[in-house]
Amino acid sequence: MNPQIEKLYQIALKKERFIIGLMSGTSLDGLDIALCRIENAGKTTKISLEKFITMDYEDIFRTKVREIFAKRTIDQQLFSGLNAYVGITHANLINQALESWNISATEIDCIASHGQTVYHAPQSLTKDLGWPNSTLQIGDGDHIAIHTGIITLSDFRQKHIAAGGEGAPLAAYGDYLLFSHPTENRFLLNIGGISNFTFIPSHQSKLEAYATDLGPGNTMMNQYMKAHFDQEMDRDAMIAKMGTVNGPLLEQLLAEEFLTLEFPKTTGPELFNLDYLKEAQKRSETLDLSAEDIMATLNRFSAQAMINGIRRQALGLANFSVYISGGGLHNPLLFGYIKANLPDIKVESFATLGVDPDAKEAVLFALLANETLTGNKSNVEHIKDSPAVCMGKISLPE
Repeated sequence: MNPQIEKLYQIALKKERFIIGLMSGTSLDGLDIALCRIENAGKTTKISLEKFITMDYEDIFRTKVREIFAKRTIDQQLFSGLNAYVGITHANLINQALESWNISATEIDCIASHGQTVYHAPQSLTKDLGWPNSTLQIGDGDHIAIHTGIITLSDFRQKHIAAGGEGAPLAAYGDYLLFSHPTENRFLLNIGGISNFTFIPSHQSKLEAYATDLGPGNTMMNQYMKAHFDQEMDRDAMIAKMGTVNGPLLEQLLAEEFLTLEFPKTTGPELFNLDYLKEAQKRSETLDLSAEDIMATLNRFSAQAMINGIRRQALGLANFSVYISGGGLHNPLLFGYIKANLPDIKVESFATLGVDPDAKEAVLFALLANETLTGNKSNVEHIKDSPAVCMGKISLPE
């Protein structure tokens, strides 16, 4: 037997595994690296976040990825090179993190890498039935495995699509296993580039768990800040706070059909981008708005799309709460508006559930890898409109 296959087998048999989960979102702020200690699998899974760090990307990394991100026409040589470049960059950042933690690579059982999304194209978004659902994340797992010396699981979304899903969002799998509650119905709201929630019904409910995208989270605000202020984000909502929400523009932004589709559904910056904003400005005759007013309106747009989605699912429910994670949690204007406009609902940081809200997505990919190594697809067979599958391609370091 190949020694690496034997090693993989022994990892699956262990009582507990040390797995590094990686997440790199569409905001391109950095690589989230979560070292998790995981016992068991399925609903008996116990997970402990041992270490967490976000390693900032260099500007050249962001610039190169943005040359192909969410674009239909790209430089093929650049794209091919970036697949390896992102993998090598992520491997180097993992090595730096391990060194800073004084942990040897030999102590890590495997890496779970989400990769860097560069295009998301389910039929529900493209409206083109001539092509199957598709999504693409770069950052080759073999490069990570070789450059760290650690078995790597990557490219999780392809199995979801191959089995009939749309490739996103995948949070439902981990959320369902870790955060269901006997009596409380839960909305686990993640505000990344795109906002999404996982709905976890209580054990007493006959409803099914599912995850769904809602609309833009930070993506349009970040795109606008980069284009008009050469900044990666509106830190602490400083620009948006100086503006006034424009009603006609907000109305046009909220007119998108996607926002009214039934759950679950998925979207991306391929739809919610600066072109989308420009068209809404034309329809609302607001092309002369100040940058501050536009940022205030984009902030409100993201918040309102999330509020509308939560209220729709919460209709008729009793005893439910919202727990928020992701970068948007740190935007005080966004978080404050959501909380103020869900006055009858408990709205709290994900930290209340015992997990660092910034680390949550990286932790969930570590859990997905654990399920592939030692779980069973039957563990997640009760998730609405999502295939029961174990995900991730395995790359061996030798």
